[in-house]
Amino acid sequence: MKEHINPSYIANQIRLLRNQPKFTEHSFLIAEGDTDARVWKNLVDSTKCRVEIAHNKDNAVQVLNILEQGNFAGVLAVVDADFDILEGTVSVSQNLLFTDTHDLETMLLKSPALEKVLAEHGSEDKIKLFAKDIRQTLLESAKVIGYLRWASLKFDYCLKFEGLEFKKFVDEKILALNESKLIKTLKDKSQKLGLDDREIQQKMDSLKTNTQDIWYICCGHDMIAILSIALCKALGSCNSKQVEPNVLEINLRLAYESGHFRLTKLYIAIQTWEQTNQPFQVLSNP
Repeated sequence: MKEHINPSYIANQIRLLRNQPKFTEHSFLIAEGDTDARVWKNLVDSTKCRVEIAHNKDNAVQVLNILEQGNFAGVLAVVDADFDILEGTVSVSQNLLFTDTHDLETMLLKSPALEKVLAEHGSEDKIKLFAKDIRQTLLESAKVIGYLRWASLKFDYCLKFEGLEFKKFVDEKILALNESKLIKTLKDKSQKLGLDDREIQQKMDSLKTNTQDIWYICCGHDMIAILSIALCKALGSCNSKQVEPNVLEINLRLAYESGHFRLTKLYIAIQTWEQTNQPFQVLSNP
């Protein structure tokens, strides 16, 4: 559940910190939440940049707006792209940057951190027998949920995705996702039994184009939940407790290296921000 904290309060806390001698020349990076902040704290130069948690995406954008209106220098917000890039609803500010993919978790999964987690929890023999690209398989399954998430937001279906039981619609052997079972599961969970399955599928299909980057469609939490199932059967022999999604997220964060981040568009965007906002710095030098 997202915390409801007044953006003005967060902005004021940042102003108060800037007044402290040790933070006078620090930049401030506003992160959406606690887990994002943990990633950023491993990537920024803590002697020059302080990471602040906004507790959700809307807060992060509002905190930035408040500080910009007060001509507060050296502040940068980095938020998940979500479906904003696809919708063309990106807020315009030189101090607001977006993830390369749908969210920070998908950036971790796109990196070699995934291979490290597979090496730790997976079975070498089962991975060889799987004979398909694992990353692409996760994407193909998760994109179905991604389009349903997008349709729910765009067409006000108000479906409840939190606490979704993926085993009800994901094949544990081949990781294929059953769209009909997914829709039924969500309708039942959301108490939206009156919604028409065919209409939902048509709305999902209406969002699809041949030019979309699938990495903007897929939610990292969905991919990780499918990976959790895979490591118990298709790709490994773990028990479910060993590879719970929250455990895998921790493992991915730990496996993500600064060298991985330096290959991203977001890294280059932050470098550009540093060049235009001197003397403020965010990143550690390679």
